Amino acid sequence: MKRKESAVVLSQECLAPGIFSMWLSTGIAEEAVPGQFVSLYSRDGSRLLPRPLSLCEIGEGKIRLVYRVAGAGTAEFSALKTGDRISVFGPLGNGFPLEEARGKRVFLIGGGIGIPPMVEIAKRLSGEKVLVMGYRDERMFLKEELEQTGPFFAATEDGSFGTKGNVLDAVRENGLSADLIFACGPAPMLRAVKAYAKEQGIPAWISMEERMACGIGACLGCVCESRDVDGHSHVKNKRICKDGPVFLAEEVEL
Repeated sequence: MKRKESAVVLSQECLAPGIFSMWLSTGIAEEAVPGQFVSLYSRDGSRLLPRPLSLCEIGEGKIRLVYRVAGAGTAEFSALKTGDRISVFGPLGNGFPLEEARGKRVFLIGGGIGIPPMVEIAKRLSGEKVLVMGYRDERMFLKEELEQTGPFFAATEDGSFGTKGNVLDAVRENGLSADLIFACGPAPMLRAVKAYAKEQGIPAWISMEERMACGIGACLGCVCESRDVDGHSHVKNKRICKDGPVFLAEEVEL
């Protein structure tokens, strides 16, 4: 059940330039599942809309958020210290269908700020998994956590580590294969993953990144085109915050 509460900052650290990791003490952890997100509220009254942040890890009574500073709101969050409080609403959206992974070899594919959700998913999956992450350069945040969960492969845009190129370049260069894909990242990456999954004849579940306003599906500010007619809007749209952010790739247009 969704709730809004005042969470306590347990810790905050900078993982890479502009990338921060924050642990919060919150009862939201009791209901959260991998792939969901929370909305964080600014203390500045002029910033009315909350900022949606994906869940990186879910602990007992606590959650971890790994996020990029992209504006004044997230810059404010990055300045929070241990003991500070912040208003949080969640958990929101749907998660990855972990039950679909039973008995299958799974690709966990993340790109940029789509990498953090892969940490909790990798921890929860007990079967065979292969992690393929895409970074800009050798400053690979969360690499150590991910390496502890299974075979890890990286692609970097500048070629400073692993495969030079994107995540699918790393898949092909290393001769990797899987029966199922869980992916999160920017739209161009997800578009390529969807095409690859269709080519290989394997299902792919993707978590879409989008700017959001209300975060609960009321404002229709984060819709994407879908294959089927949505029962809420009665057109071929899906609300990423409410119906997603996780979708079966073939259900949405990218």
